[in-house]
Amino acid sequence: MKNLAKLVLFFSFSFAVLFLISTALRFLAIRVNWIQALPRQPETMLSELIMAAHWALSLGIYGSLLLSLSYAVRKRFFAPLMIISLIIFSLGFGFGLSTALARMSNVPPARDLVKLPGEAGLILARNDISLVLLRGPEEARGPRVVAIPGRPIFYQAEPVGPNNTVLGLPPLPFRDESPWFLKSLAIDIRLSSEQLENHYNQGLIPFLIYAGALVFFLGSLGFVLRLSVWPLANLFVGCLVFRGVLALEIFLNSPEIQDIFESFLGKRFPLSFTVPLIFCAFGALAYLYSALVYLARRRSDEED
Repeated sequence: MKNLAKLVLFFSFSFAVLFLISTALRFLAIRVNWIQALPRQPETMLSELIMAAHWALSLGIYGSLLLSLSYAVRKRFFAPLMIISLIIFSLGFGFGLSTALARMSNVPPARDLVKLPGEAGLILARNDISLVLLRGPEEARGPRVVAIPGRPIFYQAEPVGPNNTVLGLPPLPFRDESPWFLKSLAIDIRLSSEQLENHYNQGLIPFLIYAGALVFFLGSLGFVLRLSVWPLANLFVGCLVFRGVLALEIFLNSPEIQDIFESFLGKRFPLSFTVPLIFCAFGALAYLYSALVYLARRRSDEED
């Protein structure tokens, strides 16, 4: 029971730290994207904070499970009890936070009065095309001067395109030098969080089925953290494996793969159960592998 209490405490602490830090970083990223957009759509800090927290929920589950598995392997906790505890607490944290965020979204938000950066004469550029907003970002649909390569500079009193369509504006010039692997990771985490949110909106049972299967699969990967005698190296390998599971989750939930499942299964099997069933199958194989390795090592030790 003492080991179980330590594991629960470690999981709770790691989940809270990962969730809060990732929520703060995602909130800043959403805020910067919103500030860049012209003309600016009405937005509130509360709605952006809820969006950031939804994004961080998936990262919190993946990250805290990985760290807790690594901790449990190093401390040699009893594996079945460890897995059951992590599954229960992951689902509890996930469902509890989803409920809290759903209720927060019903709170009337306060107005956001952030001042637009830039003054009259602000220059925006995209693909060698430059725009000068003569009245600044406060009147993004106001008159402007446009410079296109190979053409004379011209003035637009009303910036409309063919059939009176409103022309889009380049974002404000903030530099974004994030490497692609971080951007792709952020996209996959967002898509994973959307899956959790969608299943939560369908009800308690669909959420528990999907999230439970995912956590069951992730918990089965504890054997990866025993590959060598160096815990830090095992943790890095675990990060790569968990990244692969995240990519697999996004792949299986993509519209193209869902269409393939639907064409094969038709109405014989509920489509919403397909991905959880695949997770459970992979997880069962991983648990079987871990059990066979344990029995083989135990038998070898007895023979020695």
